[in-house]
Amino acid sequence: MTREEKSQVIEELTTQLADNANIYLTDISGLNAVATSNLRRACFKAGIQLAVVKNTLLEKAMETSDREFGELPSVLKGNTSVMYSETGNAPAKVIKAFRKKSEKPLLKGAFIEEAVYLGDDQLDMLVDIKSKEELIGEIVGLLQSPAKNVISALKSGGSTIAGIIKTLSEKEG
Repeated sequence: MTREEKSQVIEELTTQLADNANIYLTDISGLNAVATSNLRRACFKAGIQLAVVKNTLLEKAMETSDREFGELPSVLKGNTSVMYSETGNAPAKVIKAFRKKSEKPLLKGAFIEEAVYLGDDQLDMLVDIKSKEELIGEIVGLLQSPAKNVISALKSGGSTIAGIIKTLSEKEG
C-alpha cells in the first residue's frame, strides 16, 4: 500500500469516526466464509456497517479525529473489525445473538455517545443501553400516565369539579 493510499484510508476512517456516534471494535478472526457472510447479513439487517480495518490506520484516524477515544486505541491488536451504527445497542444485540452459535465476534471495545467501553465483559451492559428512541418512548409513556388519570377522573367524577377532585384524591390515597 502506497503512502497516498494509506493517507486516503486514514482520511476515510477519520470521516467515518466523525459521522458515527456509535462505534464497536470487534474480533471476527477465525470465522469461516459462511459465518462471516451470515454476520454481514445480520449487520445489514440491523442497519450496521461492518468493515475490517488495519489497526495502525485506525489508530492514526483516531489520533487525527476531533473526538477523545480514551483507552479505546489500546485494544487495537490482532484482527479488528469496526461496526458503525445509528443505534447504540444494535451491534451489541447482533454480537450477542450471533454468539449463540459461535464464539465470535468478540467485543474488543466500543465508543457509544462519547463513552468508552473496553472488553468483551461489557457486552451485556451494552445490550441493555437504551436508544434515544426507546428513552423518548418511555418518557412519553410516563407523561401520558398522569393525563390518563385526569381523563379517567373526568369520566368517573361526573364531570363536576368536586367529583374530579374527589376521584383524584381517592387515587392518591
